[in-house]
Amino acid sequence: MVVVPQQVTQARSDEHVGPLRALIVDRQPLFVAALGSLLAGPPLRAQVQTASRADQAIEIVREESIQLVFCDIGADPASAADLAAALASLEPPVPTILLGDPDDLEPLTAALASGVAGIFTKDSAFDEFLVGVDTVLSGHRALGARLIAHLVERNGQPQAKHARAAGAGHLSPTELEILALIGAAESIPAIAASRGISHKTVRNHLAKIYRKLELHGRTEAMLWAARMGLTGTATQ
Repeated sequence: MVVVPQQVTQARSDEHVGPLRALIVDRQPLFVAALGSLLAGPPLRAQVQTASRADQAIEIVREESIQLVFCDIGADPASAADLAAALASLEPPVPTILLGDPDDLEPLTAALASGVAGIFTKDSAFDEFLVGVDTVLSGHRALGARLIAHLVERNGQPQAKHARAAGAGHLSPTELEILALIGAAESIPAIAASRGISHKTVRNHLAKIYRKLELHGRTEAMLWAARMGLTGTATQ
């Protein structure tokens, strides 16, 4: 599993008192029952609600004060990514963990750009999944091992590797330095502070980096920086 650090203004464990209140959005009764049993057991001992449709989720979240949503990547009629974005816009925001079958790796990878709090395949190891849930509840982003292996394999293909290596030649010195800091898992506020620039400027640089290297977000940028040996060049 990979943890992508995010800026945390307040730990989620301080915002709520009592058992975790979770919502599962999935149309597969057997999987819903299995996941619900896992969440309700130790160590989480969550109170679990369920829904078969994504358009029911926001209403349930508001009525039941849900703290964490687990959503199947194939949710409808709203997409899982759209649901995650809607929940993230609430006050307080509600994080979403997307789940998919092992053959759903491509749609799960595409969902990286949506900024969901977590992405796992449904066959993830029990311990890995629980650590991922704790990571998300702490305000960070968690990505399952199978998804990371898929990203590494895809990014290692000759055509993709050549295209991105060529793209690196078009990065400015500033962009290369920021990419190195991203590879070292530095947050946007930390990068802004170290370079004496605004958060918005850092995000603008990142957008240009993603476009030039044909990356889909921070996680792929971290993997790319590691593969190209940039992480060791990051300066504080």
